[in-house]
Amino acid sequence: MKKLFYSILLGGLVLLGGCKSKGHQNACADGDFSNALTEKEIAGKKLTPEILWKFGRVADAHLSPDGKTVIYNISRYDVKTNKKHTWIYSVSTSGGDARNLTSEMPSCENPRWISGEKIAFLTAKDSTTQIWIMNADGSGKAQISSVKGDVNGFEFSANGSKLFYLQDVKTDSTTQDKYPDLPLAKGRIATDLMYRHWDHWSNYTHSHIFVADYKDGKVATGIDILKDQPFDSPLPPYYDIAEISWSADGKLLAYSCKKLKGKDFALSTNSDIYIYHVDNGTTENISEGMMGYDRNPVFSPDGKKVAFQSMETPGYESDKSRLFVYDFATKTRKYLTENFDQDATNINWSADGKTIYFISGIKATYQVYAVTVENSQIRQLTTGVHDYTSLAFENNVLVGTQMSMSMSPEIFRIDPVNGTQTQLTFTNKNIYDNIKMGKVEERWVKTTDGKQMLVWLIFPPDFDPSKKYPALLYCQGGPQDAVSQFFSFRWNFQMMAAKGYVVIAPNRRGLPTFGSEWNKQISGDYGGQNIQDYLSATDALKTEPFIDANRLGAVGASYGGFSVYYLAGCHQKRFKAFIAHCGMFNLESEAASTEEFFFTRHDLGGFSWENPKPKSYSKFSPHLYADKWDTPIMIITGANDFRIPYTESLQAFNVAQLRGIPSKLLFFPDESHWVTKPQNSILWQREFFEWLDKWLK
Repeated sequence: MKKLFYSILLGGLVLLGGCKSKGHQNACADGDFSNALTEKEIAGKKLTPEILWKFGRVADAHLSPDGKTVIYNISRYDVKTNKKHTWIYSVSTSGGDARNLTSEMPSCENPRWISGEKIAFLTAKDSTTQIWIMNADGSGKAQISSVKGDVNGFEFSANGSKLFYLQDVKTDSTTQDKYPDLPLAKGRIATDLMYRHWDHWSNYTHSHIFVADYKDGKVATGIDILKDQPFDSPLPPYYDIAEISWSADGKLLAYSCKKLKGKDFALSTNSDIYIYHVDNGTTENISEGMMGYDRNPVFSPDGKKVAFQSMETPGYESDKSRLFVYDFATKTRKYLTENFDQDATNINWSADGKTIYFISGIKATYQVYAVTVENSQIRQLTTGVHDYTSLAFENNVLVGTQMSMSMSPEIFRIDPVNGTQTQLTFTNKNIYDNIKMGKVEERWVKTTDGKQMLVWLIFPPDFDPSKKYPALLYCQGGPQDAVSQFFSFRWNFQMMAAKGYVVIAPNRRGLPTFGSEWNKQISGDYGGQNIQDYLSATDALKTEPFIDANRLGAVGASYGGFSVYYLAGCHQKRFKAFIAHCGMFNLESEAASTEEFFFTRHDLGGFSWENPKPKSYSKFSPHLYADKWDTPIMIITGANDFRIPYTESLQAFNVAQLRGIPSKLLFFPDESHWVTKPQNSILWQREFFEWLDKWLK
């Protein structure tokens, strides 16, 4: 089953009981999903791995058409059983206590308003995941769909008469199709690429969109608008339902799709925006000729225009996300953010269609912006040390999900005129009231090429400037994801600080929110300027009187894991311990064993078997410098990581062992590029800090 992105990361539906809200704290005290702190945890007053898994996780916020109520999900985990449960909550945009609407139900997700009166959602109360409906107060729950198989997501048209829903459809042949007399054979037969992606092998299906009528409280059988097409919508690997939207009158459906297969899919980022005409079943491509990622279409309120995000450069998955508006009358596209050197995401139209609200990064934070459609005038609405991750706009009310290094995601109301921000949800207040967070400071460091680089410093709780602390250099992955004000449920800076470390987190070359030139510089220069940026941050901040320069470690995942391997061969005794998670060790072997090759071709300059061979393979591959490794290193990986296969980590560990370097391998047979299961994550944290404490304390 292809679920939404947060479901991919956090696990599937479980059939367990719920918990009730307790005022602003939303404290969950029922059964195995309790987030109440123990006496020992309260006494410690510091963030621990166990406390981190008691956080309620807020997601998928949607405004009622009158702008008065937000519905959203809260997910919680039971560490003892590794199970997850998700509830649907509501809260007034005027403030007040949040209310659990599905306390007596199995896990419920994908909450959506129907004509402002009812709320539809997904749950698997019986054998399959189906669409249910309830009143705005949570009463009157009833199942409204009975389609064969699981429903993975849905969205109603504005008038509530139609909906689309997502299902997995078998489009490819299996081994048993070829050999029906071998029903127990497990062998896979591949004749093209994309036989596996990110964290899963192909299950011979694709995510398709079905358009259906909704009448008399029942969902009719839908029409597959991608019938017989071996393509996905929404796009893998995230399957974000925001890539599909209705026009206000329900006559048009816009969706993102990358209509390529096999090798072509693996080598290209060319997705497009398609418009499906409900009345006659025809489809048109409105972004034809735009060769990068085109995604996340959103209709204007009058249905005459559609806004969408577009990347210009083929194969460059971290290119600037540009904001375009397509006009159906003139069949022209207008580039609204041409003079704005930042991304534009999370598109929301104003009620009059004259303004578009969006999120963009600036100096390692993510803020809310507004652009006028007529003249492309852009203004920044919000400021502050935080990230906004989603927006919703209805009836002149704007809300967004905000987080910071010191706060997991919560919902805020934002004044669309002056940007004033008011917190509406307080999901984890009971935890914050009982633990201390470390101070976060912004520093600017001069790089070797004379530029200024923003570096976050995160201090231990109860920081004493007269003491000397061990410090950790955090190496970001991506390689082009900002070290912004994100709150991670694993790579958590406050957790590192709570363990007594000062965290040095640079926004080195290759990270967004500092302009497109800073962002794209890393492509083809993996071991170059960005590695020097890491060393510049380390050298500048290790001179602080509160940092012990003899107790420095470096940690990172994905490209951050590559960075650790590379630093291990060139750090010149700066660091006393390393931890690399799912990093590239041998660029030649990784480039031939990954799954999306557009990334390899763009970022490494081509393939190792080409003539001439791109310099990345002979200059920047960490394995070429392993003869200089001299520092204890811990290596972590998962068997289901198909972006950077686990054999990269095994190579690195084997080399460290053969060279007699103190080293440890932590291998997860049931995890991928991420570690998502509660007990695995707690094991990860315990081993992570045991290793650092051994060498730095």
